[in-house]
Amino acid sequence: MIRLKSDADIATLKIGGQRQAKILSQLAVMVKPGLTTVELDDYARELITKNGDTPAFLNYRPRGSRLAYPATLCVSINEEIVHGIPSKRVIKEGDLVTLDLGIVHEGMFTDSAITVGVGQIATEDQKLLNVTKEALRIGIEAALPGRTTGHIGQAIEKYVLGEGFGLVRDLSGHGVGFAVHEDPEVPNYGRAGEGEKLVPGLVIAIEPMVVVGSEDTKILADGFTFITADKKNSAHFEHTIVVTEKKPEILTELN
Repeated sequence: MIRLKSDADIATLKIGGQRQAKILSQLAVMVKPGLTTVELDDYARELITKNGDTPAFLNYRPRGSRLAYPATLCVSINEEIVHGIPSKRVIKEGDLVTLDLGIVHEGMFTDSAITVGVGQIATEDQKLLNVTKEALRIGIEAALPGRTTGHIGQAIEKYVLGEGFGLVRDLSGHGVGFAVHEDPEVPNYGRAGEGEKLVPGLVIAIEPMVVVGSEDTKILADGFTFITADKKNSAHFEHTIVVTEKKPEILTELN
């Protein structure tokens, strides 16, 4: 069931989204060769809790999962698409590191992600980052009142495929606000007019996940980490937005 957000809800989400954006930007600056992914997770937890907020992902159990997610931050590297569990793994020069973060501020949830290139990265990887970031912008621009989630997916798909990359189709964006994941699903592919109608007060996370090679995925034995089946690199950018009477408003972007 889709639950629209009130003006008061959105005001709270704006505060939480600004806090989240600041934290994610601080984490992105930290990403350097020699750092372990668990060090990033520890810092994320410290930054969230010192503001009196709560990590949204820590101990979150996805629908149908036997396990709860054991960390504050998802850190996914290279062929890892999403939900990589922080560990003693050391970040290396040339890696693509995706940071996916959710926080709870006064009971309201926001969600966003960024992929960071570590040091000198391959030309193809830089293009992958640029295309994925632009795909997010294009998807957000398509989120106009009276349209549907299919308009968002169509806009993202047309752009990404036109740039010669593939899209992960096993995972999608989603509603957010009262919980980590809510209805509706927001696929990164589709056709205009399909899916759920976009109306003012609808809060969604748009998150294109773009791949260099095959669109097929696998999930690791940890039960959380999705990887590309061909082990080629991926990138992921995400924002929480609210549909308004005019253009969409990004809640997780620094003002």
